Amino acid sequence: MRALFALVAVAGALAAADLPITRVVIYKNGVAYFERSSEVKAGDTARLEFKASEMDDVLKSLLIEDRSGAVTRLRYDLSEPVQRRLNDLPVQLQPQQALVLLLDQWRGSGVEVRSGGNTVTGTVVTGRLAPLPNQGQKQELVVLLASGEMQVLDLSMASSVRLSDPRLQTQLIEALGVLAQSRSRDKKAVYVEGAAGQARRITARYLAPAPVWKSSYRMVLPDSGEPSLEGWAIVDNTSGEDWINVDLTVVSGKPVSFVSKLYEPRYVERVTADLPELQAAAPTVHEGAAVDRAEMAKSLPRRMQAGPGIGMGRGGGSGAGLAPAPAAPEPSSEMILSTVGTAAEGREAGELFEYKFPAAVTAKKGESAMIPFLQQKVAARKLLIYSDRSQPNPRSAVEVNNNTGKTLDGGPITVYQSGAYAGEALMETLKSGDKRLISYAVDLGTRVTTNFDTGAQVVREVRANRGTLTTRTAVEATTTYSLTNVDPREKTVIVEHPVRAEFKLLKPAAGETTAKHYRFNVRVPAQGSAKLTVTEEQVLEESEAISSITTDHLFAYVRSKSLGAAARKQLEDVIEKKRAIAESDQVIAQATAEINETSRDQERIRQNINSLNRVSGQQEQVQRYANELAKQDASLAVLRDRIAAERKKKTALESELSSLIEKLQF
Repeated sequence: MRALFALVAVAGALAAADLPITRVVIYKNGVAYFERSSEVKAGDTARLEFKASEMDDVLKSLLIEDRSGAVTRLRYDLSEPVQRRLNDLPVQLQPQQALVLLLDQWRGSGVEVRSGGNTVTGTVVTGRLAPLPNQGQKQELVVLLASGEMQVLDLSMASSVRLSDPRLQTQLIEALGVLAQSRSRDKKAVYVEGAAGQARRITARYLAPAPVWKSSYRMVLPDSGEPSLEGWAIVDNTSGEDWINVDLTVVSGKPVSFVSKLYEPRYVERVTADLPELQAAAPTVHEGAAVDRAEMAKSLPRRMQAGPGIGMGRGGGSGAGLAPAPAAPEPSSEMILSTVGTAAEGREAGELFEYKFPAAVTAKKGESAMIPFLQQKVAARKLLIYSDRSQPNPRSAVEVNNNTGKTLDGGPITVYQSGAYAGEALMETLKSGDKRLISYAVDLGTRVTTNFDTGAQVVREVRANRGTLTTRTAVEATTTYSLTNVDPREKTVIVEHPVRAEFKLLKPAAGETTAKHYRFNVRVPAQGSAKLTVTEEQVLEESEAISSITTDHLFAYVRSKSLGAAARKQLEDVIEKKRAIAESDQVIAQATAEINETSRDQERIRQNINSLNRVSGQQEQVQRYANELAKQDASLAVLRDRIAAERKKKTALESELSSLIEKLQF
């Protein structure tokens, strides 16, 4: 059996040369760019090994350069379930499968068994596990000899077994190869085949998933002089192999990247189709008849010059391989920057910004490295910033003006002041020439209180058009910030006041405006106080049909100073018509009330007449009541005529009002 396994090992050994990683570029979008390069001997195949999770990106981005010939093809390990591949093979291999059961799958095939110096050659009839008298089982293989005799062989005594048919050996080797791949299913190989007969240098370039690089900064605020900024890049080697003296670049910016499933085989579900004559006839059910119902880029130099500062030396080791720095004087309380070498080279790359480290970097697999990429003076000023009105104290802050000529990638900043730790801050990515405020500590020596007030509503504008009156009214809102400084030094406080879409800032003018805040600079004297009053205006616009507006409401608009003389005259005419109509309504209502009262009185008189007619001697009283009814009838006729005339007058007035309203325009 040792011979069989030796055969498998020899057959599985392929002449392939690995390409080591020589260059790495790490981005902020979850991928990294890799270069691998090496000399490949004549007749050898270049091999690239990847994690299975990397294959989609590799197949999407892989570039191959063969400087001595031409690449003829690429081949790679198939991403197919192991069991599916095994099921397609004639031989089935099971875990802890007895040899005799494996041979039983080749019944009728030739086999050669060596045992105790003797060799038995025959044809496999069957194989089984036979129970032993005491305990356990033995492997019994029944073979048919050339003489026609059947012989039972105990494979536990065999030293080797060989299949006579080379095709069966190939099948076994293939099945074992599939199982070997399943044990390292996280690793997939890509083979680069080129023109045979000569050595060549092959370079492979591709993208693969990778952790984003991280940046962290240290800012030193001296008691006098310019502040200094030091930046470190943190990179993680999760590639599965060592980076030995690689050319490393980190890039600030986020190019678009996505995953496209290219590695896994795609299967299409197909329909089953047969000829009609192969199908059995089925009964037809005929249906009854039915009716058919039928959406601040700023240009920078292409090449940025690095400021004084940092870098790393070439060399191995588990970290970033920093070169020894020259001897430096003892740091004072004013200076606590790291002692490092030359600066990383920064340059614009389209919308991105690259930091290329000048010396090769070494990082073992599964390790991370911190590599300095910036150390230079930076334009900055110390101040206080008050943003959170729910808190009584502002924060100590620094206004950083990026004059480094480089893009400062976003990350945490640890602030040191007067040789001691002062606090921490977070900074967004900062382009060259831009500036940011970063706050790092609470200033307990300054307190801020806030008061709010809302003024009366003032009419700012009145407009009329085709019967609609539109008014714009304004309400002023004031916010007063009271600042108190108990420390013996003057302070500058930047007060951030929220920008509200429905309000317009009236005063004072903001020193700076962001997407969400106005910024006001307030100087607070030593052991003194100061006030900032921010006045805003909210403008409301309302439209209403003039016909539905009362005369009192219209009269309020007439008195508005925002209304011109011509507009005022038009509204006064409308008011007069509305008043005249109201007077007509009053006349009609009064006459109607008199008619109703007279009608009720007549009803009472008629009831009295009916009662008197049944009593003798009351004719005189009945006559008086009859005379009174006649007078009331005449009065009712006058009232009805008055109502009819007034209604006619009102109709004319309403027509005139409608005409006035229709012509209103100001």
